Amino acid sequence: MTIANSTELICFLILGAVVVLGSLGVVLLANIVYSAFLLGGVFMAVAGLYLLLNASFVAAAQVLVYVGAVNVLILFAIMLVNKREDLKPIEGLALRRLLSGGVCLGLLALLIRVALTTPWAVPGPAAIGVGATERIGEHLFTDYLLPFELASVLLLMAMIGAIVLARRDVLEADVGTGDAVNQVLVEKPQTPLLIDKSTS
Repeated sequence: MTIANSTELICFLILGAVVVLGSLGVVLLANIVYSAFLLGGVFMAVAGLYLLLNASFVAAAQVLVYVGAVNVLILFAIMLVNKREDLKPIEGLALRRLLSGGVCLGLLALLIRVALTTPWAVPGPAAIGVGATERIGEHLFTDYLLPFELASVLLLMAMIGAIVLARRDVLEADVGTGDAVNQVLVEKPQTPLLIDKSTS
């Protein structure tokens, strides 16, 4: 094994460990802010895996779209919502955890089976090089036009949802019911701390 191959293997193991451990942290941590930051780290590690596959355009798109747009949007939504409400007990939490764990284990078993039974063509086709961006653009606007547009609509829906959630917190009355809303972000009148007593 040459130095280049060993270096590539070490980088792959490090990035794979970051993806796996970061993904576990995203779903297991109780603090949603830490989960969002770990999600950004997972996205960056996935971009590094794309670079190992000589897919520089896909890696740049991963950083720009997911790290620079989706993850920042999630962080802004978390910071702006900032609801200080006590968590209510969830009914049937043990059963829900059992069912979701079973689904996750089933998907993991399916992925492992696919990985072990698929005849992978190693080392794969030769890298396209400079023409990769042009080829990807042709496929995005011909063969994969519908998924490309659906992804843009999905991002637009996420942005609109974040705006609605953020705007709901700064209103004094609920838009749907008209009831008064006591939110932390609404500025309330306060008595001044320093009063000029010379005029009184």
